[in-house]
Amino acid sequence: MQDFLETNITYLPGVGPKRAELLNSELGIYTYRDLLYYFPYKYIDRTKFYKISELDPDLPFVQIKGVIKGFYVEGRGSGKRLVADFQDETGVIKLVWFKGTKWITDTYTTGPEYIVFGKPGVFNGIVNIIHPEIEASSKIQERITSALQAQYSTTEKLKNHFLTSRAISKLVSSLIQKINFNLPETLPAWLTTKYKLPDLHKTLLTIHFPSDPESLERARYRLKFEELFYIQLNLIRYKSNRSRKFRGFVFQNVGEKFNSFYFKNLPFTLTEAQKRVMKEIRRDLGSGKQMNRLLQGDVGSGKTLVALMSMLIAIDNGYQACIMAPTEILATQHYQTITSMLKGLDIKIRLLTGSSARSLRKEISESLLDKSLNILIGTHALIEESVQFSNLGLVIIDEQHRFGVEQRARLWKKSINPPHILVMTATPIPRTLAMTLYGDLDVSVIDELPPGRIPVRTMHFYDSEKNKVYGFMKQKIAEGRQIFIVYPLIKESEKMDYKDLEDGWDTVSRLFPPPEYCISVVHGRMTPAIKEESMKLFREGKAHILIATTVIEVGVDIPNATVMIIESAERFGLSQLHQLRGRVGRGADQSYCVLLSSPKLSREASARLEVMIRTNDGFEIAETDLRLRGPGDIEGTMQSGIPFDLKISDLSRDGQIIEYVRNIAEEIVIDDPLLEKEQNLVLRLELKRLFSKKQSWSNIS
Repeated sequence: MQDFLETNITYLPGVGPKRAELLNSELGIYTYRDLLYYFPYKYIDRTKFYKISELDPDLPFVQIKGVIKGFYVEGRGSGKRLVADFQDETGVIKLVWFKGTKWITDTYTTGPEYIVFGKPGVFNGIVNIIHPEIEASSKIQERITSALQAQYSTTEKLKNHFLTSRAISKLVSSLIQKINFNLPETLPAWLTTKYKLPDLHKTLLTIHFPSDPESLERARYRLKFEELFYIQLNLIRYKSNRSRKFRGFVFQNVGEKFNSFYFKNLPFTLTEAQKRVMKEIRRDLGSGKQMNRLLQGDVGSGKTLVALMSMLIAIDNGYQACIMAPTEILATQHYQTITSMLKGLDIKIRLLTGSSARSLRKEISESLLDKSLNILIGTHALIEESVQFSNLGLVIIDEQHRFGVEQRARLWKKSINPPHILVMTATPIPRTLAMTLYGDLDVSVIDELPPGRIPVRTMHFYDSEKNKVYGFMKQKIAEGRQIFIVYPLIKESEKMDYKDLEDGWDTVSRLFPPPEYCISVVHGRMTPAIKEESMKLFREGKAHILIATTVIEVGVDIPNATVMIIESAERFGLSQLHQLRGRVGRGADQSYCVLLSSPKLSREASARLEVMIRTNDGFEIAETDLRLRGPGDIEGTMQSGIPFDLKISDLSRDGQIIEYVRNIAEEIVIDDPLLEKEQNLVLRLELKRLFSKKQSWSNIS
């Protein structure tokens, strides 16, 4: 039967090559299984029949029963349309078609009773239904029917070839009848019995043709349970297998380098959260198992300090460490921060980026191989073939969501034995999302900011109020402060919206003219050297204002910059707004984030800005973002075992189910790590089917 489900959709009666091609390209339906698992997006109650006299254009989709009295053509040119007068005992309504008219007149005739389904509208004061669904009353019983009629997402291209929601429903009905209750279970019997889940055939029949809301809910739960369960089972199995397969370097010593730094150079007392996370990391490093840990912490929570102390433990044990950052700006900042923190200690640090000179690259290569280089900080340049470590013991990946899995894999392979891995993110990740995206990693959270930090005050102004903002800027500059002004990109992958930035530059440079004011500009199209020069002006306090795009989202730490102005704030996601706001508030003075927007805001955009004003808590913001937007584009953060084509689950709403199935999956793997027991045969086979085609990068993070 499994093989049967892999049958090309072309061979299903009613499809054929042309329709198959459309289903392939428009909906990603290639096989019988794909069609079976193409679930409806909503259901409409088909138990109620309206009388024509009751119809009103404000009503949603309605169902009426009657006869066609006759067809005729109205209008000319593009307005030409086929009209049918449809009658019941209470009145007459017009049915209207603009396309496919020949097919309509060939299929439907006057006399027989039909059921008409569609959305009432009004034209010239007369109620009508445009492009209704029509079905002969006598044929209703010939197919699978249900009180709640499934509605399937379709496209204009499909509709133009008569592949409507109803047509898809008919194909599904045909397929289910063809299967004839021979569908093999995808969960073992002991599991469906224990957790009171309906059988698979009944579930799939119900999801497409529900008899009532209660059975539909049970079917939805079974499918969500299964989908999320297998993701968690796969992640936990990878994690279990990895801990058995890979022995980690044992860092037994917390020695001279660590202690010298801790007692002499530590700039401030660690927060309780930092102490807790350091204990978790130290436990991993000394366990003999390879560490794979995700370190979450809001902007300014002190992740870099934790990373540095972890690297010192590696160095004390005779190993090298490296940090990979997504941008030259961030890599350079890490280098400057860490060099400053380690001042006076005999630790050799180097910075390697795409713009590093050949002579420096040669020097770095030699010092890596002779073990004189302790810490290498860099960008993607770290994964170049020419960069070879002699004993890489710890890899730290910052803002890890900016890297693809292959890039991380190449770094992981720089060592004969797998190094310990610490991945860091300043983008707080909701718990349910973390369990799914990073379910094969251990998670540490720094949920406390250093003492003395004053929360950033966030304000919202409309574009028409910019003069108030400019006045505020002049006041702050007069007080000796510096200001960021950030303009959006439409998308990171698209061309920069230069018009916004250039217009902004024109306006700001007019209002803040030289020599009284100095303005720097930074954007992604600049050469690294020019970008660095602009940043240097601002960093050294010579520039009062930095106009930038989101290139400064991560990695700019300037305590004297106390004002962040975000233009077109409605075009940013919540997490991005939060990241940008985190660029200020680094010093002891009150800082401000000013959100500028158009007065015409969508409900979602308005909700985002309200959240930013209400709270500075990154985790609350992340939860809200997930609720508003859903998981979004998570491809760049792909871990092993995550299908991005979730059929029915919603990571933003199904948190309880995720936690529930994860606990079940953990119990199974503890009891049977390789799923070798007879009772788990179905699990092993289904995992193989689901994930055999997916590359596993679980070993690297």
